[in-house]
Amino acid sequence: MKWCWTLQAFLPWVPAPKIEGGDPLSTLAIAGFIMVIVFMYLIMSKRMSAMTALILIPLLFAVGMGFSGMAKFADIGKWALAGVRQVAPTGIMICFAILFFGIMIDAGLFDPLIKKILELVHGDPLKVSVGTAVLAAIISLDGDGSTTYMVTCSAMLAVHQRLGMDPLILPSVAVMQNSVMNIIPWGGPTGRVLAALKVESADVFTPLIPGMVLGSLWVCFVAYRWGLKERARLGVTKLDNSEIAAKVTVSEDPEADKLRRPDRFLANLGLTSALMVALMAGVLPLSILFMIGTAFALMLNYPSLKAQQARIVANGANAMPVVAMVFAAGIFMGIMGGSKMVDAMAKTLIDAIPASMGPHMSFISAFLSLPGTFFLTNDAYYFGVLPVLAKAAAVYGISPEEMGRAALIGQGAHLLSPLVPSTYLLVGLNKVEFGDLQKYCLLPAIGISMVWLATAVALGFIRV
Repeated sequence: MKWCWTLQAFLPWVPAPKIEGGDPLSTLAIAGFIMVIVFMYLIMSKRMSAMTALILIPLLFAVGMGFSGMAKFADIGKWALAGVRQVAPTGIMICFAILFFGIMIDAGLFDPLIKKILELVHGDPLKVSVGTAVLAAIISLDGDGSTTYMVTCSAMLAVHQRLGMDPLILPSVAVMQNSVMNIIPWGGPTGRVLAALKVESADVFTPLIPGMVLGSLWVCFVAYRWGLKERARLGVTKLDNSEIAAKVTVSEDPEADKLRRPDRFLANLGLTSALMVALMAGVLPLSILFMIGTAFALMLNYPSLKAQQARIVANGANAMPVVAMVFAAGIFMGIMGGSKMVDAMAKTLIDAIPASMGPHMSFISAFLSLPGTFFLTNDAYYFGVLPVLAKAAAVYGISPEEMGRAALIGQGAHLLSPLVPSTYLLVGLNKVEFGDLQKYCLLPAIGISMVWLATAVALGFIRV
């Protein structure tokens, strides 16, 4: 009980524990909730980066709870290291997935697709709108929102402006398709869920694939409806797409043309297709598959040692912040689990949930994830809230995998949150107001989550 008295010295509003007959978990639960609140506040107010807060906040609270002797410090280290080991496969997967798709973009794998889409739209607002949705879905496979927006806007913005289309259509379609594809395992949300719940990506992500397909089709349908309105308003304009297509640049590298490998397009397409099939089939762990895929991609497109090193450095800059955050999350979760805080917090939630509602925790959590991931950052929700919900749901026989799926349902509208930095890039590229974008596509974006939820329930992956 020593830690309880130390905690009270740090946090005097916490009730003093009872020596006899008391429940030490109650005070531990209070400490856990306070830690989560402090964590959320610091990252939402931008007083700390997510990575810094994930490392320092649990450490400070552990010390504050009385783990101040050498032996206790050793315990903290063991908990933190155990957490890092558990998230290591996720971190490796994300790192090499970003490297792989970055190399493919550099090599020009997506350039013919962009040019083909531009050739097909022929100045028809309807085709332009749907073509934008298709392009955004494909580019979003790299798991990086900023890349998706830059590529999609570089290819389609000139066309939208030339036709005089509503300037909100392009950013709305791009942000919604990116919302759909963002739940791929190497994307941010799913990576966080895997790290927080310590589950395998195949168990969480694979059941969501049918919903992703239908969600993407939903976005295409919305784009179709918007395109119909614009066609009725503007008509069809003759447009020289070949001139625009010639100016398309996908890679962010200033010497992008030197990096292109058009003669290896079929080989790159075959490699990417084979990798996707292997991922779906679960031939090997995702982290290993992406490591192998990255090695082949480098050898195929940039055989010289100097060129390979340059591509690793260039694309590694996008991977490092995400990977660092995942390993930092391992420390957060390791200390929460090792100190039994998450157990105490779950017990408190269980006691607060009516027994009749307990078996429906995953369905309820799916709805909670909409406002949860909109008003909170992904870091705050998935690392702070989700583990507690999952622990509480386990009492009712609900697996962490099912809770992970439920937690991802809310991602349909997450990217419209003012807490998402990449969306500010999108509105800046299109010169529209953030509030206007929210009003224009918030309801269709929520529709994505509803499609996901209906599909998951219908297929039995989330119980009602």
